[in-house]
Amino acid sequence: MMNSELENGFPAGLAKPALRALANAGITNLDQIAAYSKKELLQLHGIGPNAIKKLQNVLEEKGLAFSES
Repeated sequence: MMNSELENGFPAGLAKPALRALANAGITNLDQIAAYSKKELLQLHGIGPNAIKKLQNVLEEKGLAFSES
């Protein structure tokens, strides 16, 4: 798997609407993403199943995971 990431650790293939949704929510790095559940992130306009999958892959590479709550 290619390990191409943006500076903040977000996957490089993450769509612009997803990046905007994270920025609008004040989420700027992977540690902050790990504080959210998939369900919470999916409620953000611009985050869909594809973005969740990409974020999950990068979180796992870093030994992180989505929150369960």
